[in-house]
Amino acid sequence: MPHAPPLGTLLRQYAAGSAVACEPVDEGLLNRGYRLRTTRGRYFLKHHFDPETADPTAIERRHRATQRLADLGVPVAPPVAARDGRTVAVVGGHAYALHPWVEGRHRHGGQLSAEQCGRLGALLGVVHASLERVMPAQRRGRTEPPPSADPTATFALIDDLLARVRRHRPADSFDELARHRLRERRVLLERHADRRPPRGGSVGWVHGDFHPFNLLYQGDAPAAIVDWDRLGIQPRAEEAVRAAAIFFVRPVGTLDLPKVRAYARAYRRTAGATPSQLAAAVHRVWWERLNDFWMLRWHYERGDTRADPQFPAASALAVWWTREYDAVCEAFSG
Repeated sequence: MPHAPPLGTLLRQYAAGSAVACEPVDEGLLNRGYRLRTTRGRYFLKHHFDPETADPTAIERRHRATQRLADLGVPVAPPVAARDGRTVAVVGGHAYALHPWVEGRHRHGGQLSAEQCGRLGALLGVVHASLERVMPAQRRGRTEPPPSADPTATFALIDDLLARVRRHRPADSFDELARHRLRERRVLLERHADRRPPRGGSVGWVHGDFHPFNLLYQGDAPAAIVDWDRLGIQPRAEEAVRAAAIFFVRPVGTLDLPKVRAYARAYRRTAGATPSQLAAAVHRVWWERLNDFWMLRWHYERGDTRADPQFPAASALAVWWTREYDAVCEAFSG
């Protein structure tokens, strides 16, 4: 097994029995996960591999937050404590955490009814409202969101990526699509450069990475929100818009606006967000999408192709969103 975790050493730190079977879980771009069966039960073993989020002290803080959310009835899967009471085990300089295995499946927005879309929006609203109850109060002066993307820097990045596409050998269909989208995006940015939004609105505690692979369903009901590595203080309404743009994007790069509307209305109700806050968030996330090329940077700068399957729909969405801007805004705020 590639990157096999040190099961013997790890399990000795837990009262979790001896390993019977361990299989990698394919989902996840930044960390490694394993389906683990022991003589005591079934678990999800997480190897915190992403250097930005793998500090054991920070992981422990996030674990305490998920336990407090669970106490409020939010569907999460808090980690198992080791014999010493800690929820992070460090072996060979690597951080691991053991969670109870949650049987369930991931569901994309296309698999949800309008009613279930409303439940999804309500769930995220409950998460945001609950985080405000269990997390420390925001400290004044340290919670201002970062400025929106500067198109001048984006134009330079587009030129750099186009040069990398030209140098890539042998050229393939991904290069052809990347070249088309980069040129297309440059035209859109030139046309809309005067619409750069101000800094984000009110901030609060957010999950930070709310998307289909981080939500497990049992039947029609959400069973567990997982992967809290990006828990932090950000504009809350923007997380709601960003999540919808992942859940409800169609393969052709359009949003299912009726489902977005059901989701957004339920979110506003449970989070206490106003239509104007959602409209402003739509504008900032739209601008973010116009200026964002993380999938191409992974492909051409790092040689990492794991996000490639997402690129066709995601890149088409930015174009469609620009054309249908008013309709998208109305779906979130109407």
